[in-house]
Amino acid sequence: DSLRSGWTHFAYLPDHSNCLTITAHIRDPLSAPMATIITDSQKPFSLDPYHVSEEFGFILPAPLTELLPYYQPWMDIAQHVTELIYSHTLRSHILKMPLLNTQFLESHRELRLAHLALSVMTMGYVWQEGEHDTVKMLPRNLAIPYWKVSQRLGLPPILTHADAVLANWKKRDPHGLFDMENLELLVTLPGGDSVRGFFMVTLLVELAAVPAIKSIPLVINGVQCGDAETVTRALEEISQAMEGMTDALKLMHAYVEPEVFYGIIRIYLSGWKDNSSMPAGLVYEGIQAEPMEYSGGSAAQSSLLHCFDELLGVKHEEKSGAFLTRMRNYMPPSHKHLIQDISLQPSLRGFVQQQASELLTKAFQLCVTKLMALRSYHINVVSRFITVPAARARQLRSQGNSSQEETVSRAPTALEETGTGGSGIMSFLKTVRDRTRDVSLPLDNKALQMSPNGAQPQNTHHATQQTHLQSNTL
Repeated sequence: DSLRSGWTHFAYLPDHSNCLTITAHIRDPLSAPMATIITDSQKPFSLDPYHVSEEFGFILPAPLTELLPYYQPWMDIAQHVTELIYSHTLRSHILKMPLLNTQFLESHRELRLAHLALSVMTMGYVWQEGEHDTVKMLPRNLAIPYWKVSQRLGLPPILTHADAVLANWKKRDPHGLFDMENLELLVTLPGGDSVRGFFMVTLLVELAAVPAIKSIPLVINGVQCGDAETVTRALEEISQAMEGMTDALKLMHAYVEPEVFYGIIRIYLSGWKDNSSMPAGLVYEGIQAEPMEYSGGSAAQSSLLHCFDELLGVKHEEKSGAFLTRMRNYMPPSHKHLIQDISLQPSLRGFVQQQASELLTKAFQLCVTKLMALRSYHINVVSRFITVPAARARQLRSQGNSSQEETVSRAPTALEETGTGGSGIMSFLKTVRDRTRDVSLPLDNKALQMSPNGAQPQNTHHATQQTHLQSNTL
């Protein structure tokens, strides 16, 4: 099975107990040969069990655009959430909505579209009147099916990155390019072109990361077998993809207006945990009487950087690490499991140090550098789209000017210093970036000095085995 799966970069080294060994038993020449027996003490690491697409990575391939006619009452509202919010009638429409049974939702794609539709309805219902007129309870005809769909998917009952970005797209021309001009949202929220731009640019960042995600098994299996050349090539592919992610993120400036993002869009991405506008959380009627708390959407809900951190061995400080770990509960379970399983693999950084290859060390360090560059650029984006508009909003308030003519003045004050996921945003982002720097490896390390031209020192087999026992845990 391992051979049929298409793994072509595996090194078969008999002195590595954790690599595949192949044994062929041949009977007497006059008799037919026995079938080849393949023993594998550890199968090659593969993305197959984690529902990661070869073409789209963590993006849901070809999301459905419609549900069964039985669920049309959901879609009729979900596809008109923005208009209903602006007319202040979304809540009344939802209260009249029938309580539908979720049993007719069978496929994964049906469940994802249902979760997306119920999510945008929920965000609109809660935030229709802004931060000063929220609700304490989600009505049962929305809360009960939302909860059941969420339980089946392993997602929380709130709008997540997996909904708004990964499962909220279609091509205008099915045969056209996967680019800004040919993509559109399935459902949207207030914010016009900027909300489309925000979700679509984020989707393109995910797409740019696909070559990196596909290279992770090459790195892990190369480390398992001591194949420094394969690991080097895979790390070079990852660093190139990281650069592509940064380039995609730059499109945010062309497609999203900072004032619109800050003053209109952000509140509809906000949750009811660590949010002073809803300090008690939200009651899901028909599920339980006590309020529940869930964080709003956050870039930390993307599985991408979690995978890179675990692969490179980035260790975050306690508070930031706890937030990032909690955000994994907002990912599809299979993606969360991938991150966890990467963390359990032998240490890549330890392998690089032990191998003492200049090319390998450079490839590893380039990944660290590109990841830091991506995080630094994200900080710049946050500054332009949150920090600067927040300062403008405070200035307007201090002048006693709350004119609706200034879009930023509509923004909720509760989000001025935090992300929609509830983190203290700038300090969090800078801490995470700085911890990334900590895994850097100097190119003049002792191993390189011991081994001219980057060749591996001799008699290192036992050291290699010890290094392989190290693990990239968060």
